[in-house]
Amino acid sequence: MTLLEVRQLTKTYPGPGGAVVQAVSEVSLSVGADEVLGVVGESGCGKSTLGRSLLRLVEPDAGQIVFEGTDLMTVGRRRFQHYRRDLQIIFQDPFGSLNPRHTVGHVIAEPLIVHRVGNAASRRARVAELLDLVGLPADSARRYPHEFSGGQRQRIAIARALALEPKLLIADESVSALDVSIQSQILNLIADLREKLSLSIVFISHDLSVIRHVSDRIAVMYLGRIVEIGTAAQIMDAPRHPYTQALIAAVPRLGVRRSQARTPIVGEPPDPANPPPGCAFHNRCPHVMDVCRKVRPQLEPGRDPLPGNQTACHLYTQ
Repeated sequence: MTLLEVRQLTKTYPGPGGAVVQAVSEVSLSVGADEVLGVVGESGCGKSTLGRSLLRLVEPDAGQIVFEGTDLMTVGRRRFQHYRRDLQIIFQDPFGSLNPRHTVGHVIAEPLIVHRVGNAASRRARVAELLDLVGLPADSARRYPHEFSGGQRQRIAIARALALEPKLLIADESVSALDVSIQSQILNLIADLREKLSLSIVFISHDLSVIRHVSDRIAVMYLGRIVEIGTAAQIMDAPRHPYTQALIAAVPRLGVRRSQARTPIVGEPPDPANPPPGCAFHNRCPHVMDVCRKVRPQLEPGRDPLPGNQTACHLYTQ
């Protein structure tokens, strides 16, 4: 069952000299119930803007965000508050996203207070339940965010995001600010919570090894567009788009000689305020053809389609 369906979502920002920067351009994707969709790409590709647009933390310019059959783009601000209970986000910085003046108990209870859920006693009980769920002691509620390590603060942020029992969670680079050893603990926690709570998650990261660990499907973004989407196994083991192949080539792997690795990506992404015609990746692509410089490829199944797998590349156009 499809929980969230995004159609032709676009978000722009004003650029220098009156230019328009396409942060997210005509993105379409879906997230099923109890599914983790990974979104990966280089810094600046638009993946965080996409995540925030899904919750209307930044207002998209165009497109549809259909959640359980309702287009959230047509819902007024007052009515949209009802849907905020089902749509929550974990931010990248576990310290900057927590109010340092409030105790952890108040930070976690704040969504319950804003949405007028329960009374003071039931909120305290819910906070204790959430702290236990994310692996923190009950006395954490009386302490302040600065008294905790980075990994513990991210557990607090996760507890706050789960307070209202959401159906969809946006994890925006939620482990990138943590040490590698702590990353694995938080990833395992998110995986466990997904199983316990039947969560659907959009997991945003620039790290393919992290994305592979948690995702059922993966969407690869480049310059504001999705260039490939498919199952995690297909994306990681048999990538089609040259950009996806280059991203995977940049992941360090034990036991693989340099001569056996795929060709790494070279050059810099184009200016999003002045994207090139045709395929935006053509100036960095080792397989560039004349058509790539003139015609933008559409995201569609290739000549050998797999269920749900699509690629925006002329090499695979039917």
